[in-house]
Amino acid sequence: MLTSTLQRPVVALLLGFWLPSFLCQTTPPTQDSKIKFRLAGYPRKHNEGRIEVFYQGEWGTICDDDFTLANAEVLCRQLGFVSATAWSHSAKYGAGTGKIWLDNVICSGTETSVEKCHSRGWGNSDCAHNEDAGIVCKDERIPGFVDSNIIEMQVDENRLEKVRLRPLSSGAAARLPVSEGLVEVKQKEGWAQICSVGWTLKNARVVCGMMGFPSERAVARALHSGHGPYRIHSVSCTGKEVHLSACNMEFSKPNASYPCAGGGPAIVSCTPGPQFTPGRNPKRRHKLGLLPGKVRLRGGASTGEGRVEVLKGTAWGTVCDDRWNLQSASVVCRELGFGSAKEAFTGARMGQGMGPIYMNEVLCAGEERTLWDCPHKTITSEDCQHVEDASVRCNVPYMAFEKTIRIVGGRTSYEGRVELQVGSRWGTLCSERWTTREAMVACRQLGLGHSLHAITETWYWDSSNVTEMVLSGVKCVGDEMTLADCRHDRSVSCRRAGAQFSAGVICTDTASDLVLSAPLVEQSAYIEDRPLHLLYCAAEENCLSKSAAKANWPYGQRRLLRFSSQIHNIGRADFRPKLGRHSWVWHECHRHYHSMDVFTNYDLLDLNGTKVADGHKASFCLEDTECQEGVSKRYECANFGEQGITVGCWDVYRHDIDCQWIDVTDVKPGNYILQVIINPNFDVAESDFTNNVVRCNCKYDGNRVWLHKCHFGGSLSDEEERLFEHYPGQHNNKIT
Repeated sequence: MLTSTLQRPVVALLLGFWLPSFLCQTTPPTQDSKIKFRLAGYPRKHNEGRIEVFYQGEWGTICDDDFTLANAEVLCRQLGFVSATAWSHSAKYGAGTGKIWLDNVICSGTETSVEKCHSRGWGNSDCAHNEDAGIVCKDERIPGFVDSNIIEMQVDENRLEKVRLRPLSSGAAARLPVSEGLVEVKQKEGWAQICSVGWTLKNARVVCGMMGFPSERAVARALHSGHGPYRIHSVSCTGKEVHLSACNMEFSKPNASYPCAGGGPAIVSCTPGPQFTPGRNPKRRHKLGLLPGKVRLRGGASTGEGRVEVLKGTAWGTVCDDRWNLQSASVVCRELGFGSAKEAFTGARMGQGMGPIYMNEVLCAGEERTLWDCPHKTITSEDCQHVEDASVRCNVPYMAFEKTIRIVGGRTSYEGRVELQVGSRWGTLCSERWTTREAMVACRQLGLGHSLHAITETWYWDSSNVTEMVLSGVKCVGDEMTLADCRHDRSVSCRRAGAQFSAGVICTDTASDLVLSAPLVEQSAYIEDRPLHLLYCAAEENCLSKSAAKANWPYGQRRLLRFSSQIHNIGRADFRPKLGRHSWVWHECHRHYHSMDVFTNYDLLDLNGTKVADGHKASFCLEDTECQEGVSKRYECANFGEQGITVGCWDVYRHDIDCQWIDVTDVKPGNYILQVIINPNFDVAESDFTNNVVRCNCKYDGNRVWLHKCHFGGSLSDEEERLFEHYPGQHNNKIT
């Protein structure tokens, strides 16, 4: 099998001398080779660039010979775009490296893959990389296409593999992050230094950005001794680059090192962001890109990544991915205290936002202090939808957080019993009060993404190497970078000690994210006086206030504040109940299964924050009521079907169903705050819990109700949220 596969390119090469190219077809891929495509080059946009193919474990390019728009059509569709608008020849986006996998490609435009087009065959080409083809795709995604294009710096590993800072002293090496040191680059011969002659602060800015630091500072000292070897000379950066390899520089010949006359090794000194300043105070809980300002990151699993959101006036909104690139993404990263952008994502890669989309076609030069300083267009609803929300992954300083935590005993590398290093000891954590929020932080510190499950009983995992318990009472908000930033007991105290009751996690790359529609709550609210004889089932499920038990059943009535709930899943994974169908509870009165005991809490608070009435609803039928265009419904609870909410879909609990209310029979007229919380016990993991709450100003006059300023958590500025908290209430029945 291997022999015949290797012979095919040779045969195709011989035939290529005398057969027309349209008679020669590509070699079918072997079963174990996965073909992938990407857009590369620098600079480029997210929907255009040099087309590269991953075949037999190696990335390569396509030659421009015989290339047509029909070829570009096929390739754009494989990248997830609806069509092509243009193509380019002669390496417009820069010359690639490695193999030229395809040459003389001729497609009709209807093929499902470029493999099915005519060509010389895989690896058979008479081209050089100055003939690499590029394509321009229409900036519109195929509905439901999962693998959104990633914009990343394409590094020529033959010139420059990696960059690092080597501390100037052993004492500095022990302190993290390393923000000052010799600039060293890795080449095939090993690590080499850069000659400092002509070195500028703009060069240092690029290096600092790569190391995860937002800015550079002048070096207090220089070295002129005979260090080396010097492989790189005359580096000239503009300061806008996201990687040193994009700067102009001179290289020594292979296996040669030229002296650095009049200079020494290049040294840089960087300024860490406040999250990484030595001696940082863990109690400040530096969040995942949520420093005070007019830009933030949401929905990411790791520090320094997420959907880009900007503040305009008093409300947060998103950024459309049209023309989104690494320079604009880097402005966001530096503004938040990180380095330059490592990757820029399009197509809501970090989940969709809610509310307004403020910016489109952002074109930063790379030196702006804030994203709002960059040229951009304002948005209309026709321009962009939230499926086009832009996101970033920033370079962050290396802090070695993962060296003080490990998971053991699990079936895969993504699960196991959590162990922490406290001083010189490794040990387990008490699982009492261990929740999804603590597990979120553990997975983040491990570099394993989001938390799928917080495990409190680990008896079924291997315990042959179990250590002592070193920590208990861990309590996290969920946005901390490490478990050490969370609160915990001063001394270990655990009622259920032992390996079988230590804390564990199951981590995952993606997570769901539920958001309740605030406008629908506001628009649908009303008061109903409902007869008691219609409320027997609701009483059985504890959906009435305590005073209902003393009522003269079946006579009389209860006064209910009713409204509809529309729950969107804007994350990157389906929202599924924690318990499988075998654990769902059947309720005979309502004749349905509860997949979660408490799916939503409803609270009515006075203006001091005291609860005056409440309600709750179990998830008796989690399903896809409606979906956005291009997304198919997956969950339907009829006939004991699977329950859940698909990404891009929403579930509607109408105002006229049982328990979709707050019993306000005992509530006096006045001004209140209505609070609705989805997934209140964090039973199911989500990428963002802050947006699970909707709050409204509520005026109740004894007969009617008005809701005003309904909004979900995190949608308003901190100042506007404070004003909401001190809202004086309505003094008449008109909403102004």
